[in-house]
Amino acid sequence: MNQPVPVNPPDLCSHIVTASTMPWQPTQFEGIEMKILYSDDEGRSTILFKMARGAIVPLHEHTALEQTFMLEGFLEDAEGRCGAGDFVWRPGGNIHVAHAPEGATFLAIFNRPNRFFDGTKFFTAARE
Repeated sequence: MNQPVPVNPPDLCSHIVTASTMPWQPTQFEGIEMKILYSDDEGRSTILFKMARGAIVPLHEHTALEQTFMLEGFLEDAEGRCGAGDFVWRPGGNIHVAHAPEGATFLAIFNRPNRFFDGTKFFTAARE
């Protein structure tokens, strides 16, 4: 099979992110680190998170669809527990507090930044 190799223009090229070599960055929340794999001016983002044992994401609202795939450990909220290999999605308007009693690593995809009730700006939101 001799197939032609497509050549994309620069604005349509693939963007390889070597997450394995990126350093973990602190967040505004104790015990939570992140690697921002993708973000844009529309507020969309894909973020790899690592939560230490007992870390908590305080009360927040998902302002649009949020999707999370669990890699290690588990996250809990009032609606249940999501463990390694599980996937959870939350519609815009969902409000909760998430915690990782034993620690967790997960990939989260946001269509817009979360709104925190204590006024904290989400990781990709414009900071005042």
